[in-house]
Amino acid sequence: MFPTSYFFFLLTLFLGSIISISSTSWFGAWIGLELNLMSFIPLIALKMNPLFSEAALKYFLIQALGSVLFISSGFLFLSFSSFSLLSIFLALLLKLGGAPFHFWFPQVMEGLKWPQIFLLSTIQKLAPMTLISYLMTNTILIKITALSAILSALIGSLGGLNLTLLRKIIAFSSINHLSWMLMAISISDTSWLFYFLIYSFILLSITSVFHKLQTFSLSSLIQSDQSSIFHALIISLNFLSLSGLPPMTGFIPKWIIIQIMLNLNLFVPLFFLLLSTLITLYFYLRIVIVLILLFNPILNFNMKYKSASSSPSSLFLKSSFNFAGLFLPLYFIFI
Repeated sequence: MFPTSYFFFLLTLFLGSIISISSTSWFGAWIGLELNLMSFIPLIALKMNPLFSEAALKYFLIQALGSVLFISSGFLFLSFSSFSLLSIFLALLLKLGGAPFHFWFPQVMEGLKWPQIFLLSTIQKLAPMTLISYLMTNTILIKITALSAILSALIGSLGGLNLTLLRKIIAFSSINHLSWMLMAISISDTSWLFYFLIYSFILLSITSVFHKLQTFSLSSLIQSDQSSIFHALIISLNFLSLSGLPPMTGFIPKWIIIQIMLNLNLFVPLFFLLLSTLITLYFYLRIVIVLILLFNPILNFNMKYKSASSSPSSLFLKSSFNFAGLFLPLYFIFI
């Protein structure tokens, strides 16, 4: 996935996130975010490729803008605390790629390879989301977070319709999942951390399969070694888990957040979140139905049919996490 020399940048990437999370001041958090940014740029521009360079430049400019807004707001905290907290929140939302500052996220994702997509959708979001959770003592910011969550849910679901590029589908899917995490941040720390962990594992299994097949669009997915029943089944179940369809693992964190929101009478945000989940399920099913059709070699319109070959067990191990939800009913039986 990465050349050996780049493991140093991966180390500093994690270190930057840890510094931001454990910092006791906004200045310390800013240093961590900058270290995180400067470590991720070399990981994007692995080769002298115009597409990678463009993605790296877009990412750098947006993150630099967010960092400038963040550190400027931190200095204003003593004089104008309310305005400063709002500016810090907006800067972190820009760094996350949450609505209404989502515009850069799909464009940057389009120029990345699958391992970098996984890092951008998970590790790169950990520090900003943790810093946002520190701001959730202000009632106005909690309401703004809920509004941003509703916008992210709608944009993440509607933006993914009629797309054939897998990277953009995953990008809008990530924006949609961010809406659930933002809503969970405004409620409790435990629920958003649990959601983030489950989402990371599901995305790891999806990006691992796509990285192995080297597919970036629906057409290349159909024409690849996709005639393998193993790959078709794994990708289908992974997408169903990502959509939060019961009884897959992806449904469990959504179920918990739904229960908490119902207890707190947050019916309006919950309506938009559930509506957006149904829309995202539609464009996941577009991919899954094509793969199910390819189970049968007679229906396969590849010119060359490849028999189901034995795939490495690592893919199955990464994807087996998605099936943990199937054993959830046993938990209630034993109780």
